[in-house]
Amino acid sequence: MRRPVTHRSAVSVAALCALGAVTLSACGDSDQAGASSGFDGEIGAIDLSAACPEKIVIQTDWNPEAEHGHLYELLGPEPTVDAGAKSVSGPLFASGEYTGVDVEIRAGGPAIGFQQVTAQMYQDPDIMLGYVDSDQTVQTSLATPTIGVFAPLDINPQMIMWDPETYPDVEGIADLKEKQARVLYFEGNVYMNYLTGEGILDPAQIDGSYDGSPSNFVAAEGAVAQQGFASTEPYIYEHEVPEWGKPVAYQLLHDIGYPIYKSMISVRAAELEQHGPCLEGLVPVLQQATVDYFEDPAATNDLIVDIVEQYATGWVYSPELAAHAHETMLELGLVGNGPDDTIGNFDDARVAEMVDILKDAYGSLGVELAPDVSPETVVTDRFIDPAIGMK
Repeated sequence: MRRPVTHRSAVSVAALCALGAVTLSACGDSDQAGASSGFDGEIGAIDLSAACPEKIVIQTDWNPEAEHGHLYELLGPEPTVDAGAKSVSGPLFASGEYTGVDVEIRAGGPAIGFQQVTAQMYQDPDIMLGYVDSDQTVQTSLATPTIGVFAPLDINPQMIMWDPETYPDVEGIADLKEKQARVLYFEGNVYMNYLTGEGILDPAQIDGSYDGSPSNFVAAEGAVAQQGFASTEPYIYEHEVPEWGKPVAYQLLHDIGYPIYKSMISVRAAELEQHGPCLEGLVPVLQQATVDYFEDPAATNDLIVDIVEQYATGWVYSPELAAHAHETMLELGLVGNGPDDTIGNFDDARVAEMVDILKDAYGSLGVELAPDVSPETVVTDRFIDPAIGMK
C-alpha cells in the first residue's frame, strides 16, 4: 500500500539532503535573500535572479512521470505540493545549488482537461514555458505560435501497441490496417492525422475515446490496439494491470517515419526575445538537470511518485515503474545527445523533414498554418550550451 495522502504537504529538506538531492550548504542556514518560496539559501554558481522571473512556471503535458525527470530534478528542498491545483513549486536548483529563483511545475493531461499545452499557455500568461510536441507547434503556428528551445527527449516515446497473441502476424503499425483493428488514442493527437493521411491506418478504424485508462484495452481482450509510451505502458500492462498481465507488442511512431520531438520545452513565439536573457541561463540548467537525472534518478523518482500520490488523479505511478521508465529511455535511446555530443539540441535535417511532412498532411486536411512556418519558426538551438551532454 502507498503512504496516506494529504491534500497539501512538503517534502522535508532532511529527506532530500539524505538522498543527495541538495548540497550540504543548501541544507544549512544562510543570510542570502530568497525567492517567493521563502527559501533563503546561498545562491550558487548559476544566478538566474537578475534575468528570470521570480517564479518560472512550466506547464507539462501529463501527470508527473520519469519522462519529466529533468524538470523535477530542478526542485530544491521543501517543495510545496498543491494537490488541488496539481502543481508543485519551490526553489530552483542546478546540480544541488540554489539559482535565486523559484520554479512551479504544473501537471497536464487530466489536470487541464486534456487540452493542448499551447492552448493553456495562451490562456494563462503566468506560464513561461510549456511542453509542446513539434507537430503541435506546426499545427498551431498560425493562432498560438510557440517555439521549442530544448528537447528533453531525443526520440519520441509514443507508440501504438497491440496484443501479439491476437495479432501474431502484425509486425508494425501498418499491419493493423489490414486487420482493421480499432486503434484507441487521445482525440486531438495530431500524429493520427499523419497515420491516416499517409494511408498507414484507415480513418474508419481509429477511435479517439482513449482517456489513459487500461479498461477499454483490457475489456476488448486483445481485439484493439492503443497508443502509449514505450517507456511506460508495456511495463504497466504486463506487471501492474492484473486483468491483462502479459506482454504487448509495439512500434514507435518515430520508426514509421514520424520524426517529431516530443514535449519540447517551448515559449510563446512572440516572447522569445523578452525571455531570451533568462533562457540563456536556464536552458543550460535544463540540459544539466537531464544529465544529472539520468546519472542518479533515485531521489527525483521518489519525489515524482510522492507527488503523483498526492495529486490523486487516478494515475498510479509506482517506484518500480519510475525505475523501469528511466532504464528503458536509456535502452531505447529515447533520451540522449542530439546529432553531436550535446543534449537537448535539434537535428536540423530531421526538423526540416518533419515540417515538410506536416505541411503536406495538414494541407490535405485543410488546416491553415502560418505562411512562414519553417524549421526556424519551430525550434531554436540559440540557448543550448554545446558543452553539456551525456557521456
